[in-house]
Amino acid sequence: MNTEQVAQVRRFNRLVTQRAGALDDHFLGSDRPLGESRVLYEIGSSGGADLRTLRARLGLDSGYLSRVVQSLESQGLVRLRAVEDDERVRRAELTRTGRAELKVMNRRSDDAAEAILTPLTDSQRERLVAAMAEVHRLLTAAGIVIERVDPANDSARWCVAQYFAELSERFEEGYDPTKALPADDAELRPPRGAFVMASVDGEPVACGSLKTVSPKIAWIKRMWVARSARGLGLGRRMLAALEDEARRLGRTTMHLETNRRLVEAIQLYRSAGYVEVAPFNAEPYGDHWFEKRL
Repeated sequence: MNTEQVAQVRRFNRLVTQRAGALDDHFLGSDRPLGESRVLYEIGSSGGADLRTLRARLGLDSGYLSRVVQSLESQGLVRLRAVEDDERVRRAELTRTGRAELKVMNRRSDDAAEAILTPLTDSQRERLVAAMAEVHRLLTAAGIVIERVDPANDSARWCVAQYFAELSERFEEGYDPTKALPADDAELRPPRGAFVMASVDGEPVACGSLKTVSPKIAWIKRMWVARSARGLGLGRRMLAALEDEARRLGRTTMHLETNRRLVEAIQLYRSAGYVEVAPFNAEPYGDHWFEKRL
């Protein structure tokens, strides 16, 4: 790792912490520290959230989050209740007092942002905001977690549903998953296959899977990246993760097919070393077939 790059990141972190007021025990002029304010905002901005989702979204230790939520509850800002379909899961929602507090906090946050922008010229503001947008995207990329999950997982199901919806939107003839070659859950679990998902702050943003078609060949299926996460190199990272899973399963060759409408996917596969070959299956939505030796 470049030591000057590390030093620059540290300088950036110190400056942002200072400018954002994170060092102040009374963040944004309120009577609570940054941690409580951040949790209050996250609960309010999403219209309520279960604690499990909050932990994943904010990357907080469960014990710390519980203490923060209990503090907010004792102040009358938050109420906790059990989720109807799973009493083990608790959901946090803002009270009327909490919503009023969030409104004040948002106004103060706007004022703090304006205080940063006001001393700058118009061109400097544009440069700063553009740079912040780029930093936001890159930090999002740095925070992506890719892991193997069970294909029956709720988030995995959601990703596949988004994938099907996008294919239906982009294909001239639409897309009917019942007409495509199947990939059952059992085929997407080791040792027969794998399902890989990417998430950012607990929110799923990409998926991909592979299944065994012969002792040495793995077939890639359901590669999808959310529009909000495109342009971050995530497709290439997902492809690499699937290749790693194939190696762990002892496969030496990757197969995939795709449709001519998925131009970006075709470019990705070619740039990642996949070579177009003759059709190796009867996928009705396939126009291009690719292979790669690992």
